[in-house]
Amino acid sequence: MKIAVSGKGGVGKSTFAAALALTIAKSGGSVLALDADPDANLASALGITHEEQKKIVPISRQIELIEERTGVEIDQYGKVFKLNPEVSDIADKFAYTKDGVSLLVLGAIKTGGGGCACPESTFIRALVSDLVLYKNQTLIMDMEAGIEHLGRATAQGVDVMVVVVEPGQRSIDCANTVLRMAKEIRLKKVVFVGNKIANKADEDFIKNALPSQEILAFFPYSQTIRNADRDGVSVLDVFDGELKNKYKEIFARIEGFTL
Repeated sequence: MKIAVSGKGGVGKSTFAAALALTIAKSGGSVLALDADPDANLASALGITHEEQKKIVPISRQIELIEERTGVEIDQYGKVFKLNPEVSDIADKFAYTKDGVSLLVLGAIKTGGGGCACPESTFIRALVSDLVLYKNQTLIMDMEAGIEHLGRATAQGVDVMVVVVEPGQRSIDCANTVLRMAKEIRLKKVVFVGNKIANKADEDFIKNALPSQEILAFFPYSQTIRNADRDGVSVLDVFDGELKNKYKEIFARIEGFTL
């Protein structure tokens, strides 16, 4: 099962992705979490301490590895490099495991721009394609505010994209952009989650702004979840029974999309 999580920055994508990953892991599933957002927050949401996070080197900063696999030095633009580098062993060698969830951090590609035809970008795209299309485990991708790392071919392996929205127009505008882009690459299923909900008016705002779209759940604004990041514990550790059950229900519904 391959799940992509997207939405505007700050809406709670990483919280949702981490809680879902930990929920699946606790049920006995094998889970790989991929932090594909340059503003990487997934490690914190999984409860990986700040000291341990220092040991995680983003894949985009593994310069020697990228040079070895693509056959060209990073700064040698204009040189011919491999468009299909070997990446099948990356998850096993570089993932950091916490509470049954293996985490890979992609990091930002600074040279030439994120969409450049450069060794770093080519390597990252090859890695994402391998994880989506060929790895036999649950994959949860915490995306940036879009679908930058997904191509048309890769999208065919994604079972569902969950777009996290909050009750605000900028969040809705971003969600509609993601929805349009997902349709362009023929992504199979796009659903929504409402987050930071204070009252029924917030729920109604999201429902009215996304007519005919499937909304899996609404989650309340929570200071406790913010404190989890401050205290270095996983988001699931601070959830009450009701929230934990809601994530179990969401997992069950997403599993149903793959049948």
